[in-house]
Amino acid sequence: MDWKVLLSTFGVIFLAEMGDKTQLAAMTLAAQTHKPWAVFVGAAVALACVSAVGVAVGGVVGHYLPLVWIKRAAAVAFIVIGVLILADKF
Repeated sequence: MDWKVLLSTFGVIFLAEMGDKTQLAAMTLAAQTHKPWAVFVGAAVALACVSAVGVAVGGVVGHYLPLVWIKRAAAVAFIVIGVLILADKF
């Protein structure tokens, strides 16, 4: 186990998810349902599944494309999503 990679991944994901829509949705669901453990388990499983998809795709794509092109594609995707949000289309 590469602890440096594990801890840096945890730190980046933890900070990226702090205060985002996922956290706000989980807080809202926990407040509405009064079942925080069920919301926690559902959110944790969902995040694990989404992370698994990301890791699998990243692992495959990383074998075929240089990292610089992956970063550029991610940047373009973020810009497109941002523009769609500003245009109220997302």
